[in-house]
Amino acid sequence: MKKITFPDGATYIGEFKNGKRNGQGTYTHADGSTYVGEFKNDKTNGQGTYTLSNGETLIGEFKNEKCNGQGTYTNPNGETYVGEFKNSTKNGQGTYTHADGSTYVGEFKNGKRNGQGTCTNADGSTYVGEFKNEKCNGQGTYTLSNGETYVGEFKNGKRNGQGTYTFPSGETYVGEFKKNKIIGQGTHTFPSGETYVGEFKDGK
Repeated sequence: MKKITFPDGATYIGEFKNGKRNGQGTYTHADGSTYVGEFKNDKTNGQGTYTLSNGETLIGEFKNEKCNGQGTYTNPNGETYVGEFKNSTKNGQGTYTHADGSTYVGEFKNGKRNGQGTCTNADGSTYVGEFKNEKCNGQGTYTLSNGETYVGEFKNGKRNGQGTYTFPSGETYVGEFKKNKIIGQGTHTFPSGETYVGEFKDGK
């Protein structure tokens, strides 16, 4: 084991080979952030833990200074991400858990929810379907804790396009939605079996 102090105040304590950091070691940056784990040819390569000065941690597989592969991210707020990384950014399949207990399980791209996924909110409501840039976009199913469900198209997190809304009473609406509201042509079927087919505006 050897210790080196760099001109900027950073330090390295660990193994060397051929004059370079190789093997297990601890690198402490001048700002207090640290990396503890494997090094190869002076770079973080292999299993390691990176802890930022603000308390955020990233544990996983590192390659050429970046987390690539499986990893676990945790921040001081209690939020966690367990899944795949690419260049230290969430990329691939993963599970993100928020401080309030809500979760997202599915695909990530460039650090954002993109692709197929399931979002379970703290109030018990769920969305299963497509995401784009963190929001519900495309086909999906939204289920409220009281049993209400919407199956259809979403745009920027809101019901937009064709869909079917089923109420706890059993009545249904099949037709057009815009910005979460029933607007346009549709069919409303009541529990009694009666139906209304026609134009709707603001849900009426």
